This record gives sequence, C-alpha cells and structure tokens, in this order.
Amino acid sequence: MERNCELQVASLRSCSKSASFCATNKPAPRTPVQAAGRTAAPQPPACRAAAGRAPTYRGPQPPASPPPLPAGGPMERLRVDAAALDEYAEYRRIVGDDDGGKLFTPEEYEEYKRKVVPIRLRNRLYVSWRSPTGMDCKLVGPETLCFCTHWYKQHKTDYEVIPKERPICVPCRESRCPCQSYHYVPLNGTQPIRCRCKHFADQHSAAPGHSCNSCSKCSGFHSCFTCACGQPTYAHETVVETKEERLAQGKPVGQDVPYAAMGGLTGFSSLAEGYMRLDGSGIGGSSGIRQVSPGKYSEQDDMAYFEKCYQERLKKEKAAKQKEKSAVLSKKL
Repeated sequence: MERNCELQVASLRSCSKSASFCATNKPAPRTPVQAAGRTAAPQPPACRAAAGRAPTYRGPQPPASPPPLPAGGPMERLRVDAAALDEYAEYRRIVGDDDGGKLFTPEEYEEYKRKVVPIRLRNRLYVSWRSPTGMDCKLVGPETLCFCTHWYKQHKTDYEVIPKERPICVPCRESRCPCQSYHYVPLNGTQPIRCRCKHFADQHSAAPGHSCNSCSKCSGFHSCFTCACGQPTYAHETVVETKEERLAQGKPVGQDVPYAAMGGLTGFSSLAEGYMRLDGSGIGGSSGIRQVSPGKYSEQDDMAYFEKCYQERLKKEKAAKQKEKSAVLSKKL
C-alpha cells in the first residue's frame, strides 16, 4: 500500500517537471511562409529592431496643406467688353483668313476695307447647288465644304473684274490642292456619299474628272444618292452666277454686305434646304417678297405671311398635278 503511494507521488512530480520544461521551451509560431515549406527572406536590421517594439498609435494624420490660392481668389472671371467682341466678330467676317493669322493694325485694317469692300459690293458671286427643276437645293455659305474638303471661304471669291467665261471658276487657294473650281457635294447626314464604285467622295481626286484614288475601274465620281427634291445627285450642278444673272431668273440676291465668301446666303431661310424654303430670303424675287422694317410687323403678321406663301405653293403644286393628269388622258384618247 505504502509502495503504491510512493510510486504515484513520483509520477506526479515527473509530469509537473515535464510540463514546466515544455512551457519554458515552447517553439515559436510558424509564419505562413514557413508553413508552406519556404524559408523567409532575411529582414534588414532596422526591420528586426522595429519588429521587437510595440506599434505606436499616432492618431489621425492631418491632411496635406492645399496649394496656395491665386491672388484673385479661387476663380478669376474674365471681363470682356461686349463692344470689343462685336468689333472682333465684324473684323473676322470681313477679313477672314486674309490676315495670315496675325491681326491687322488699325491702319492695315482700314486699307484692307478700302480696297476689298467695294469689290465685294460690286462683284459678289452667288453659288448654289441646283436641281434640274431650277430649284436651289443648297445655297453655299462661307463654311460649306467643297469636293476637295476645303471650305468655300478657302477659295478665291473676290474678283476685281468678273470673268466673261462661263461657268465662272472659283479655284481653291490652299497649297497643293488640285481643285480648279468649287464643286459642292452633299452629305448623307454627317457622312460623305458613295460613288457607284462604292467608295466615298473624299476617296476621289479633287482634280477635274474626280477619278477614284482607291480603284482603277471608276472613271469619275458618279453618285445615285437622292436629294430631298427627289432628283439624284448626278442630275444637280454647282452654279456660280452674278447678281444680274440671278435677278434675271427672279431669284433672291439679298442685301449688299461687305463680308467675305457669302456665296448664296441671303437670309436665315437660306440655311434650309430648297424644298423647305417658303420665302425668297431677300430682295429681287418675283414671288411678292416684302421688305421687312424693324418693328413694323408683329409675330402674327409674319405667321400669316408664311401661311399665305405655303397655301400658294400648295395651289401651284395641285394645279401642276392636274395639268399632268389631263395631258396623260389626252394622249390616251
């Protein structure tokens, strides 16, 4: 009995000693790198020294100081005299690109106007894209594109003496451009139209003949794109004419203006397509065009005037259709 008790006490003492040994010699926890079977890269002394210290909480860091504001405050407003803007717009409409990108001095500007403005008032050229029916489907303005992809105002539009040859040539003034005269080409929305060779208009040469640059089968640009007037593109022509020639045809010529490359624009309605134009957009027409004085007519008068023009146009179209029908019936009989 006593022998068994001594053996139990000895075993308890040995267990307590082994437990204390294990507690004092406990292995360090394994890192994820060691657990994966790889050895960790040695750390520099500064990192080992920092790893032995407890992290220090520094609290929220203050934001970086913003850059200094300009002298005038967070936002400076540009103040421009409205009269100066109007004068610059007037200058740009008259001079265009003739100053070469450098503004004329007041003396040069006055000399330019003295030389050029009388020519424009006397020898203005009217450019339009006309259908076989005689309708001006498109009135060309300063920024209307040519077949050569240059604007109309980039062509020669001022003539001291109007050439006697017809048609009048309006060559392009841009360097290395083979365009010998302005030629309007319509757009399909915002995209150029295609030729029968399936290539776009800008893939053709701007030289006379307009041969295709992308294929050898095309002999010249020929598009079947239909205009809003119902006629194909190839049936239209670009017409350059004088004031006297337009007046002889009963077409509007507008007011004499000193601005550059106005082309066929004679009023706001000139920006619309031919079939949508209800008035003559200027003086000189044969459709009873009135001269509007500021403040003389009210808005109701204007609406009544346009409605009257519209009704007259419907009557003419109806009479023309009836005349065609009667002609067909007479032929059958």
